Amino acid sequence: MANSEDEIQALRAAVAELAARIYRLEQKAGSELPTQPQAAPPPSKPIPPSPVPGALVPPVVSALPPRPAAVVATRRHSTEELESTIGKLWLNRIGIFAILIGVSYFIKYAFDSGWIGPSGKIALGLIAGIGLVLWSERFRSKGYAAFSYSLKAVGIGTLYLSLWGAYQVYHLLPSAAAFVAMIVVTGSTIALALSQDAEILAAFAMIGGFGTPVLLSSGENHEVALFAYVALLDAAILAMVTVKPWRRLLVGSFIGTVTLYVGWYSEYYTRDQRGLTVLFTLVFGAIFVVIPLLTPLTNSRWVRGFSITLTLLPLLNAVVVFLALFSMYENDKTTLTFYSLALAATYLGLSSQFKRRVAGDKEIVRTVNLLHIAIAIAFITIAIPLKLDSHWITIGWLIESAVLLFVAVRTKTDFLRYFAGATLALGIVRLVAFDNFHVDTLIFNARFATYVVAIAILGGIVAVAERQAAGREITVVRLAGVCLNVLSLLALTLEAADYFNRQLMIWYQTRRPDAYMQSHDIELARNFSYSAIWLVYGAVLMMFGFWKPSAFVRWQALVLIALTIGKVFLFDVSELQQGYRILSFIALGAVLMGISYVYHRDWLKLSRRSSENSEQEMSA
Repeated sequence: MANSEDEIQALRAAVAELAARIYRLEQKAGSELPTQPQAAPPPSKPIPPSPVPGALVPPVVSALPPRPAAVVATRRHSTEELESTIGKLWLNRIGIFAILIGVSYFIKYAFDSGWIGPSGKIALGLIAGIGLVLWSERFRSKGYAAFSYSLKAVGIGTLYLSLWGAYQVYHLLPSAAAFVAMIVVTGSTIALALSQDAEILAAFAMIGGFGTPVLLSSGENHEVALFAYVALLDAAILAMVTVKPWRRLLVGSFIGTVTLYVGWYSEYYTRDQRGLTVLFTLVFGAIFVVIPLLTPLTNSRWVRGFSITLTLLPLLNAVVVFLALFSMYENDKTTLTFYSLALAATYLGLSSQFKRRVAGDKEIVRTVNLLHIAIAIAFITIAIPLKLDSHWITIGWLIESAVLLFVAVRTKTDFLRYFAGATLALGIVRLVAFDNFHVDTLIFNARFATYVVAIAILGGIVAVAERQAAGREITVVRLAGVCLNVLSLLALTLEAADYFNRQLMIWYQTRRPDAYMQSHDIELARNFSYSAIWLVYGAVLMMFGFWKPSAFVRWQALVLIALTIGKVFLFDVSELQQGYRILSFIALGAVLMGISYVYHRDWLKLSRRSSENSEQEMSA
């Protein structure tokens, strides 16, 4: 037995020594391995021998710590990346900047010393620009594309500045010649961008193209030449983007177009130029409005993920075009209404075409489609107050909300539901807070008709939603029901108030000695009418709640009746005459007793439901 234990101890010591020796060998081998060793094929898994009874089982050796070679390689790789970035990028930029500074100092010294005249300066600049562009091709052919584009940027910028100096500073070239030369530079840069598949060169061309009118500005009004050039430049960029996925260029093109347009408009626009300016405004708007239709057809990457060009740009384009038209037709609302409706029709048609022709990310396609619909709705909403006056604006918004809600329900589009709700809220707020009505008749007047339209729409929402609403929509439906009742009470109360106010005006105009006493009686009758209207409406609402049955409606009736009780006891007792006071209390008591009788008879089985709920709680 003792010999067996000695053998086990000796075996364990041998295994531990062997494990330590293997670990030292692996450490030494790991420090000598290259940074990226070739992966060895995985060793075949040995088949463990079946245990023999009575044989000694070696102890399980714990896993060895990982070799530090991978960590060392990772650190070495990150260090090499930083070193490469500094050498290739930072030193490149600093070197170009230093060369430009040195060359500029040399040229300045040559200019100050009179070595080079005006023509020589311009020729030197043009030669230097062309030379840098050609020299950059040598680096691109060797695989240094970033360095090549940096040299091209310097060369192209030198060409633009040289042509600007030839026209503005030394007057060596006429305006037309300098303009054509800059167009040649822009076109050549675009050709380079397309041939070398370089978006950065296209951006250089775009910046130079929009900078050309600024560099060659003569301080005179050349609307046709300026806007025709800008329209051609926008069309060229759009055509370039249809074959290349460089959609960011369209954002820059839009910014450049708006900048030049606003700069010209603030300086040179007059009423006599309105027709021509409107034409160019619509041309610019058309160029940017067709972007969603043209670009996705040739490149599926346009409709993958969120796109500012397809979402934000249509909205900005619509806003800018309408503001431009509004500034020119501020005093001609009829024409401005026509343009609003035309823009609405354009965006509705664009929405239909985009949804039908474009295939890609379903989410972005749906977003763009709904955005176009929203812009069209906004233009329709704007057109209503431009063409209509007074309460007709409110009626137009209310009817628009009903149409939008109908379309949203039929097409199951939540986006349109939000717009319909916003338009409905806008119409109700305008009706209650802003519309001023001159009422001469009871009930049959413009104000009551407008309230009836709003009440009918809210009633339709409640009636339809009772069968379809679910979840969070129930809260919105209940809010619509409360608004319906509030508007109904307000409409009836306003009718009563106006009726008695007209009677007061008649008595005041007669100037009879007893006019004050009779006017006091009219005021008492008016105050009593308020209590009567609220009480009757509360009773009818309670009956409707019993008939449906709807606890939510009954609670609204109870709240209204509670307010009526407060008015009767706090106001009618002290203000009304004996007859009105008697009628108020008798009517209130009769209504309350009738409602109490219904609850006592338990027609709604409320007590049974309460007992069932109690039993369920007890069993739970």
